[in-house]
Amino acid sequence: MSKKSHDKHKYFFVGIITGIAVLAIIIVGIIAIRNYMYNQQQSKIIHPVLETKKTEAKDLPEDLKKQLKIASSTATLRVPILLYHYVEIVQNPKDTMRIELNIQPTVFEQQVKTLADARYTFMTAKDLGDVLDGKTQMPEKPVLLTFDDGHWDLATSILPILKKYHAKATAYVIPGFIGGSDFMTSQQLQEVINSGLVDVGAHTVHHISLKGRPLAVDQYEVDQSKTMLEQTYHIKVVSFAYPYGTFDQQAVQVVKNDNFTTAVSTATGIEQNQANRFFLYRLRPGYRTGQILLTYLSQNYFRSY
Repeated sequence: MSKKSHDKHKYFFVGIITGIAVLAIIIVGIIAIRNYMYNQQQSKIIHPVLETKKTEAKDLPEDLKKQLKIASSTATLRVPILLYHYVEIVQNPKDTMRIELNIQPTVFEQQVKTLADARYTFMTAKDLGDVLDGKTQMPEKPVLLTFDDGHWDLATSILPILKKYHAKATAYVIPGFIGGSDFMTSQQLQEVINSGLVDVGAHTVHHISLKGRPLAVDQYEVDQSKTMLEQTYHIKVVSFAYPYGTFDQQAVQVVKNDNFTTAVSTATGIEQNQANRFFLYRLRPGYRTGQILLTYLSQNYFRSY
């Protein structure tokens, strides 16, 4: 082969390799841009407002209600799961959403003290999943304290009270919001985890409703929220909370497929079992303390759907 022909072949192969490299860079760039645009779009949708009592789902999807009627109730457990958002002294009287979802630290401490004095056993969502799986026994008087969103007061107001009463809890964190103005910093969340009292669950990446979404969106928000928390903090995330309490059959299946052991809703109730382990019912304690709180948790009027 002549030198001229050899050079021609060499430049031809170099051109092909260069073209492949350029094409790969373009494809990676397109994927990165699409992911960036998706994240920006979702951030614009949900950053200004989180759930309120008015926007939260109060009921279950009809198809899931039918499943519950068919399912056996022989293994039903009465487990109150208390739902909290803010525990602080609200400084801005015009912040009606915060006030609506808030309980003052002194009230929260009285609630925890009430439960501790009444010999309730504080469980985490992981503990409840283990009971439903038959790995452990249910204590005589179980209760779960759950905190949605991952606001900064989990580290500043709530954790000291949990430590004082040796009370365990579950925090459903939005990893895409960590470090935001209304949320814990990464260091604060690490301190919460290091306490050994708080089990961290996932709450999607961007706090969007999963009801009626394309499958790819549900999969991204559920899977990535779990992955981000596990890889960043070297923990096992096994429980999930639906933003706004809204979900459908597809969202439930995505959560199941992602190896979560439980998930919580905002539907009111106290009876937990295998049939609703991926949309467990919760109660708002409000400002109830002392005997009023204990009576509230012992009532039989909560819906079983």
